[in-house]
Amino acid sequence: MNDEDLQLIPHTRAADLLAAAAEAGRPAVPEEALRTVLALLELSGARMHDGYPELSSALLEQLLYERLYLYVQPDLSARADGAQGYGAQAYGDAVLALIEHQRAARRLNAKRYERLREEAEWQGEVLGGLLRRSDLVTWPRLYALLLRADGVDTADPGAVRGWLDAFRELTAEQRLAVYAAAPGLEPEERDGGWGPTRLLMIGMATDGARLLLEQGLMQRSYRNLAELTALGRPMPEELAGDFDGFEAAVAVEALRLYGEWTVPGLPALLVEEYPDLAPEPGNEEIEEYLAAREAAAQETAQEAADADGEGDAGQWPTG
Repeated sequence: MNDEDLQLIPHTRAADLLAAAAEAGRPAVPEEALRTVLALLELSGARMHDGYPELSSALLEQLLYERLYLYVQPDLSARADGAQGYGAQAYGDAVLALIEHQRAARRLNAKRYERLREEAEWQGEVLGGLLRRSDLVTWPRLYALLLRADGVDTADPGAVRGWLDAFRELTAEQRLAVYAAAPGLEPEERDGGWGPTRLLMIGMATDGARLLLEQGLMQRSYRNLAELTALGRPMPEELAGDFDGFEAAVAVEALRLYGEWTVPGLPALLVEEYPDLAPEPGNEEIEEYLAAREAAAQETAQEAADADGEGDAGQWPTG
């Protein structure tokens, strides 16, 4: 598998942007958070110019409201390599750094610059609330929280696997209790709390998040490969046949990126070795859930209609 041919992996210019910011005296932001923001913007279809994604209000809203909370789990603790941890605000700061860079490069006029800054500032604050909602968590994010809470060295694959082995020995009820006590997540009862529905929704969200990543990676590859075609160069073998090799490469890269944004290697472990700890529902389970929810909604509507009828029957006629 030749990445230079497939052009799957986003090669962000985070280091260049940070260097330019330092030279201009602008505030520094964590490089990891900046790489994540740049990669997600590109994989969300942002138009690229000189290696940087071009921002718009729609892309900014999509990033902060619909993408980041699916993938990232910031770590406030100091790293083994001495790097400082960071919280949710770092992603908003990363967006602001990109806005400042585009303004300096004359890619934004004054009006768009001010509007994007305002949107990034308040939407960056909202992101912190989204990351604290227990009904919006995904399996990699949840297990990243639990591993860190137990003091596991998340840079050690053996330590991560050992913790998952021990967690697998717990009963279903014990696991739910651990999930409910996960630090950094606030109680949320709108979906019934930690029970079968919550677990189903987490599985659906995780599967959907991974599929979005895969789709973005494929589109990135297609855009770059169009340049090869224009130059008369042959297509990579993975795209000249039945696409199985290409799809496999995309799936591997999506899991790798997901791990880069949570715990390295964790999403792949959950999918490949510990699917029982991170179940993702199939079509049949989803259809059963939707049917049950529809039936419950109809029953509630009927009960309300019956109650209204009883109330009307007890009233004296007027006129």
